[in-house]
Amino acid sequence: MKSGFSPKHKASLAAAACNRHGNNGGQEPDPLSEEACRDSYVPQGMLVSFFLCLSALLLALGFAFNTPQEIGQGLVKILTSPANLITDYFQLANVGATLVSAGFMLLFSLGVIRVSGANITGAVIAGLFTVTGFSFFGKNILNTLPIMLGVYAYAKALRLPFSTVVVQSLFATSLGPLVSEICFNVGPPPLPAVGLGIASGVLVGFMITPLAAHCIKFHQGYSLYNIGFTAGLIGMVFMAVLRGFGVTIETVSILSQGNNMPFGMILYGLFALMLLVSLRLNRWRFKGLAYLFSLSGALSTDFTALAGFGATGINMALLGMMGTSYALAVGGEINGPVIGGIFTLVGFGAYGKHVRNVTPVLLGVFLVNLVNIHDVQATFAVLAALFGTTLAPIAGRYGAFAGVIAGALHMSLVTNIGFLHAGMNLYNNGFSGGFIAALLSPLWEAVGRMRFATSTKEKTNNKAS
Repeated sequence: MKSGFSPKHKASLAAAACNRHGNNGGQEPDPLSEEACRDSYVPQGMLVSFFLCLSALLLALGFAFNTPQEIGQGLVKILTSPANLITDYFQLANVGATLVSAGFMLLFSLGVIRVSGANITGAVIAGLFTVTGFSFFGKNILNTLPIMLGVYAYAKALRLPFSTVVVQSLFATSLGPLVSEICFNVGPPPLPAVGLGIASGVLVGFMITPLAAHCIKFHQGYSLYNIGFTAGLIGMVFMAVLRGFGVTIETVSILSQGNNMPFGMILYGLFALMLLVSLRLNRWRFKGLAYLFSLSGALSTDFTALAGFGATGINMALLGMMGTSYALAVGGEINGPVIGGIFTLVGFGAYGKHVRNVTPVLLGVFLVNLVNIHDVQATFAVLAALFGTTLAPIAGRYGAFAGVIAGALHMSLVTNIGFLHAGMNLYNNGFSGGFIAALLSPLWEAVGRMRFATSTKEKTNNKAS
């Protein structure tokens, strides 16, 4: 792992980072944001230490909930069971085993980053939180490792440094259930089935990076879960082939209940600590936060480079509290999948999501659930709200009303699109979000052009009169 920049280069490189805008609608740099970047500079070693502490916390909590024997039995069940949507590892195994698995997955992913030589950027932070979150419902070391190896093989085949595709290797694990299903649920004898499942994972990993580069053009970066959209297409094709051989895989709903009190306290405590640390990094100020909120968030917008780690950390902590509060306020359950949704929301708080562009999407999902047939407190509806924030850049670019519409349409589509991949793609909301973004972004662009044309005509008429 690179240790960060030398002290004498901190200020100059932080200022240069602040000027890398990504897709932010062509906004001009804010000098205050540049100062915030310099003030809240964080060495790579400190970032590694944060994730190590988070991993240690998850591991320790696991042993606080269950005995070592129960955890061991639960881990075996997690590793050897199909993992398609929605399989809550709290219910499938036990809480302790799930926490230990999630802590180990974070530690493993951090090791992959170190081996690759990549720095921890906003995209990497999003990837680490996403892998950890989905380790509560669908990901484990057995079904993710083959996919990561496939991404590594792709980099080697093209003679690319692994660091250039390591983020893709983290997100590509969304197709982990495909590996688990083929290994343990499709039907061949155990040994050939495991070999076939691993081979399928390697193939998926090899394919996903080049496909993702083309898929982003479809939605123009207005859905943050681009790998989720790509994985949905791959999962759809794999399922079509499997169904052609008579294989039937149905989506499931294995969910736990009764964990709101302990995990509400744990999550609020974690995010409160993150908030305090981030405020300390930001010298107990909110400098850079207003600038961060002004960005659209469309891919690729690295908040750590644009607004600094202090403001970014504050945003992440606020999003974590917002996600937890939403789930509890609507009467939902804080189970494994919902924790995964909250962690993903927090992670993308470094890479595209902020309080301002997330709120309209959450509101859109909530409002449509008040009038449709779905129960607003059902886990799948809570997940649609949390993960539906993949469309936050729509609100960031086109305004709050556009965000509400995006959230409402996403809720309608995401409940119907899972059949295509039969739950093989854990990022089902990313699959749905890609279509919604591709539908809405050109329409809002057309509305903007019509408004501009009308305004120009009015100004011309006024001058003529």
